[in-house]
Amino acid sequence: MNDFVISCSSTVDLSNEYMEKRGIPYVCFHFEMNGLEYPDDMGRTVTPEELFKRMAEGAETKTSQVTAGEYELFFEPYLKEGKDILHICLSSGISGTYNSAHLAAEILRDRYPERKLCIVDSLGASSGYGLLVDKLKDMQEAGADIDAVRDFAEREKLRLQHWFFSTDLTYYIRGGRISKTAGFIGQVLNICPLLNVSNEGRLIPREKIRGKKKVIRRIVEQMVMHAEGGREYSGKCFISQSLCMEDAKEVADLIEETFPKLEGPVQIFPIGTTIGSHTGPGTVAVFFWGDTRID
Repeated sequence: MNDFVISCSSTVDLSNEYMEKRGIPYVCFHFEMNGLEYPDDMGRTVTPEELFKRMAEGAETKTSQVTAGEYELFFEPYLKEGKDILHICLSSGISGTYNSAHLAAEILRDRYPERKLCIVDSLGASSGYGLLVDKLKDMQEAGADIDAVRDFAEREKLRLQHWFFSTDLTYYIRGGRISKTAGFIGQVLNICPLLNVSNEGRLIPREKIRGKKKVIRRIVEQMVMHAEGGREYSGKCFISQSLCMEDAKEVADLIEETFPKLEGPVQIFPIGTTIGSHTGPGTVAVFFWGDTRID
């Protein structure tokens, strides 16, 4: 029987239209601006553009994860309908939400012992996490059962490559991801750090590249090195961006030129309000299927 729900959180950084079209429910993270709390609901309440505008004007932001109680309220209606659930979480390397989902699942399994409630740590973030959910939904629609989809996710999730760069270090410095000294020097020298997500689901700086043109070329070179099949890569590619659509389009154009066998055009999504509260504007991230992350 294929009657199960694949769900995730709003930090997949896709779009509300995409989620509705594919029938993927999501639970919302939260963020604050100047002490007022809002749901990260894929732009329905506060758009990413409005967030970044307010941040540029000096608004202070912080984020909060989904609590165990919120997960319980999110999961239970599906279980009451007689549906099993496969929930994919934002990486445990950057959030405690995976533990909260597990706590809720333990309570609900006692209440609905006949139902399956599976929790998977994506070890991914933003539209890379989204690309994993996209693949799992494809499998479900092709007829795979919940066990097969869950097993694939656990076995293959580290093949989801995440590479990103930023042309604005302000919020990386503010969040402590880059030291003030390194950030000051980087801004003076026009350094664009190239980062990726490790096998532990953590954000890791990998290279310091001087200039936007060079880092755009370099991020595509990383895709050539790591994509499944190299330049013969025939899977999907997602990009997320924070208020730098022109940069994202330049990266997408170069990817489509370099990988002629892509499954459809590169899809570009806005970085959502939770992830965007930490990155600020100026970040472009590229996601694709490739070799297994080992560090």
